[in-house]
Amino acid sequence: MQREPLAIAAAQPPCAAYDVAANAHAHAAAVRAAGARVVVFPELSLTGYEYDAAPVDPADPRLAPLIGACAETGTLALAGAVVAGPCIGVLAVDGGGARVAYRKMWLGGAEPEHFRAGEEPAVIEAGGWRLGLAVCKDTGVAEHAAATAALGIDAYVAGALETAEDAHVQPARARRIAAAHGVHVAVASFAGTTGGGFDRAAGGSAIWDRDGSLLAAAGTAPGEIARAVLR
Repeated sequence: MQREPLAIAAAQPPCAAYDVAANAHAHAAAVRAAGARVVVFPELSLTGYEYDAAPVDPADPRLAPLIGACAETGTLALAGAVVAGPCIGVLAVDGGGARVAYRKMWLGGAEPEHFRAGEEPAVIEAGGWRLGLAVCKDTGVAEHAAATAALGIDAYVAGALETAEDAHVQPARARRIAAAHGVHVAVASFAGTTGGGFDRAAGGSAIWDRDGSLLAAAGTAPGEIARAVLR
């Protein structure tokens, strides 16, 4: 049976350090604005890139605005948060609630001092499409993309955080992954300011076709969204 095309967005909402409630509202606004079946968010988008942020329980009532927006729009949101472990995680959020869908496997910088690494790649389905999940440094490790692709994926989606000076890193990685595995790639890249020394994050969230060609890209400002339809 032929699948319907998949409308996907990579969003970079404004983020308030530690303020899950405010960030959930910002994520909800992005979901409503995106008009997409799947909306990908940056690394630690719900908590900020704060090493000491408390883990977010998927049952946390502060997530209600985001769950509500997903219920209204039929969206699957893939949001970044510190999760139990503690780990750098991806929360899969839809109208029925939230769950931890993935834990970052390849930690970078000072992260190993504060977080545990995830143990296995993960895939989530949306509209008949299989989406492989990744977070930031994962995208630069060929082993991660290969292990994820081996699970049978149509697209590789990631939340990321880079400095403005390293804005070239994620596009280069995305093109390599698309070329190596013949999959679409979507990267939601943090914009604005957050912890860990990221005074000026890169933004530039984007979506690439299977051949590595660019389908859509956001600018550098918080609140921008890249949206494309995968076929």
